[in-house]
Order: sequence, then structure tokens, then C-alpha cells
Amino acid sequence: IDMAPARVVAVVLLAVGSLLLSAAADTATAPSPQPFVWQKAHATFYGGADASDTMGGACGYGNLFAEGYGTRTAALSTVLFNDGAACGQCYKIACDRKRADPLFCKPGVTVTVTATNFCPPNDALPNDNGGWCNTPRPHFDMAQPAWEKIGVYKGGIIPVMYQRVPCVKRGGVRFRINGHDYFNLVLVSNVAAAGSIKSMDVKSSDSEDWMPMARNWGANWHSLANLTGKMLSFRLTNTDGHTLVFNDVVPKGWTFGQSFGNRFEQKS
Repeated sequence: IDMAPARVVAVVLLAVGSLLLSAAADTATAPSPQPFVWQKAHATFYGGADASDTMGGACGYGNLFAEGYGTRTAALSTVLFNDGAACGQCYKIACDRKRADPLFCKPGVTVTVTATNFCPPNDALPNDNGGWCNTPRPHFDMAQPAWEKIGVYKGGIIPVMYQRVPCVKRGGVRFRINGHDYFNLVLVSNVAAAGSIKSMDVKSSDSEDWMPMARNWGANWHSLANLTGKMLSFRLTNTDGHTLVFNDVVPKGWTFGQSFGNRFEQKS
């Protein structure tokens, strides 16, 4: 794999992705993008040939097909998952032909996946024989259709090269509100560019103050304020440092279980 041109392309894509994401929000700040580098890891697969068993997951996206993630997804090992901070990030992955058995490697092909799940460690097995997701191993347990783009089924596990890349998403950022009064649980999905969220704030229509939210689990953030039925705005800072403001994205009179984005309700 010719890594140098790919790195240049990744930087250009990040700049373009950041502009697209900013356009979906009302206001944004945009620090300079950082280059991504190729790194070594290993990859296995799960979920079946149709990826039907990859639904749900530790990021909380639920039905990955309905949410637009499809079969190009992966569960990350502990060092990559980072307690959920990596949820939504995108990675370009290729079989590392220099380290792989040529019988099981498809060289010259890359596949881009979104982090939607956690691959837990198995301390009962050694790191190099079954404990693939043990610390400190960087590992991708990919949806089978994605894995088979770069590997041959019988191989089971292959060495890979990977780099984090900008996410390309359509339809804008989505906010699904669950929970109950005084416990507002907001799932943030379909995030372009960085893909993942570092911090989140909420503001109701009857206040001028932004209130910080806390990561509850995966891509779910919660607030303990009384927000039920009020028009809401969200402010996101992604893990690449871009701050995005979605003013009045949730209309007055909303109810738990609804999803919203880009000033209109998204049908789930």
C-alpha cells in the first residue's frame, strides 16, 4: 500500500468533511485538521454474512441499517474504544500483505468502517491466541461483509494497517431523545468529519445558559435538567476540536423516543 498519497488524501478529506459538518450546524469553529497516519493492528469478523448480528452495540446506535451505518462497521478493542469516546469514528483498513499469509489476504483493497461497538477483552486467553481484544492490542472486530473486502473467510484473523479518516455521512447530525422527566438521554448519531463527540451542552428556549451534558454510555449523553417538551438547542464539540451549534433543533412539544436533526424530525 502506498501510504504517503493516502495520508495526503485523508487530510484533504478531513478539511472537506469539516466544512460539510459545519454547514449542517448554525455556527461552528474549525481548528486546522491534523494528519492521520497508518498504524498496525489485527482484524477479525463477527455478525454473520449479512451483518444482522451486529445490531445494537456498545455505542447505542441500535439498528445500524436504519441509522445509515449499514454493514461497514466494527467493534474496537479497549485501547481504541476509549470508554466510548471513539464511537462514530471512521477508520480505513487494509490487509497488511507484508505480515499476512498471502492465502488469506486481499492486497491493494481498503474498506472504511465506523466504530459502533466494543470488543471486550478475554483475559482467560493469551493476547496472541484468542484474546485478540485484550489490552494493549489495537484490534478491529469487523462486520463480516466489511472484513471480507480485505480478507479471505478461512483466515479468520489477519494483520492490518489502519488509519483514522474523516467520516462521510448524509442527512446531518441526528438527536434521539430517550429517558424521562429530569433524565434526558440523547443519542447523537450520523456525525460527519470527526465522527465522535468530546463534549455536549444543551440550552432550552426559556434560558440563555448552556448546560453541560455528561456521557452516559457510548454515544449517549444525559442531562438531569427539566427539559421535557421545551424547544432545545445543542452544542457539540467533536474530538477534533470543532464546535457546532444546532439552534432550536428540537421543537417545542417533543416527546421521549423521537429523533430530530437539521431543524426537522427524522423518521426512525
